[in-house]
Parts: sequence; C-alpha cells; structure tokens
Amino acid sequence: MTGSRVVAEAVSRGHHVTAVFRRTPPESPHPDVDVVRGDVTDVGHMSTVLGGVDAVVGATRPAPGAEDTVAMAVTALLDAAAGTRVLVVGGAGPLRSPSGGLVIDDPAFVPPEWRTIASASTRQLEACEAHAGDWVYLSPPAMLEPGVRTGAYRRGTTTILAAADGSSRISAEDLAVAIVDELENPGRERYFTVGY
Repeated sequence: MTGSRVVAEAVSRGHHVTAVFRRTPPESPHPDVDVVRGDVTDVGHMSTVLGGVDAVVGATRPAPGAEDTVAMAVTALLDAAAGTRVLVVGGAGPLRSPSGGLVIDDPAFVPPEWRTIASASTRQLEACEAHAGDWVYLSPPAMLEPGVRTGAYRRGTTTILAAADGSSRISAEDLAVAIVDELENPGRERYFTVGY
C-alpha cells in the first residue's frame, strides 16, 4: 500500500524510480519506473539493484506470522544499500504516547490485535539504531489507510501526533507526500513521525 503510493508520488514529481516487488509486479508500469523482482534479504542481488540509486525507501510489511523477520530484513536492506540513504517506513509502536510510555503500550493507539506488528516495528527501529548505515526512520501515525492526497500533514519527532479528537491518522497518499518531501529535503532528525 505505501510503496505503490511512494512510486506514484515520486514519478509525479519527475523522479525516475526503481520499484522492487516481492510478488507479482504490475503489468504496465509507468515509463519512468523500472520494475524489478527481489527479496530484501538477498543482499547480493539487492546490492546490484540498489547500485547507483540516490535514495532507498524501505516500505515492506511482513506477512501475518512473520513479524519476527522484520529486524533481519531491515538489516539486510541497510547492508545492501551500502551507504546510500535509506528511509525506513516503520510503525507507530516505538513512538512515545502523550499519556507517557510508548504507543505500543497504549491501547488508545494499539489495540491488542495490532500488538504483534507494533512490537515488530519496535525491533525494526532497534535494528536501524544498531546499524552504521545512512538511515532515517519514519513512524506513521496509529491509523494508516488509503485515502485522499491533500498534500498537507504535520511533522513531529518521537511522540505520536494526534488530532484534537485524539485520533492519530494519515492517508497513505499523504504519507507518500511526506516520504518524498523527506527524500528531496532531508530533515535533521534521524527518527520522525507525521500525521494530520
């Protein structure tokens, strides 16, 4: 969901994109998109694919039941990128909650059925922090769904952004706007969040 919207946003701004798909790639990609099939854990292949790119967006999500692979996958991606800037799209779990503690421990943001994937995003951030590569980690808000591209969002650091009604959300389209904005004009933070 996120990756396809990042590709569309980047192409709409005139960037040439290499899109790596784990499964079946689209049949008719945009002419400014090179489509490659790949597995992020295949460091040798991914090193070749990523050679010469200006930046990498890691926007993969594990299949249910495979959440324990997230830290290994992001480490492999950072190894394959070999010094190229990598923007890792993680999860909201490691953000601080306005009520204190972490979002993963706040049922207002992470209901029990989301806890496994939220835990995986915490391990993913820890794997980034342990890696010497050039990375930036983006935690989306608690709710990320397909929606409308408004081009508007707020940027924060390590505390989840919530609206006046307590909701924490952004459309996948506006998350893509924030991602491409970060790639074009990097912020100073190595870990940040966005939301409405």
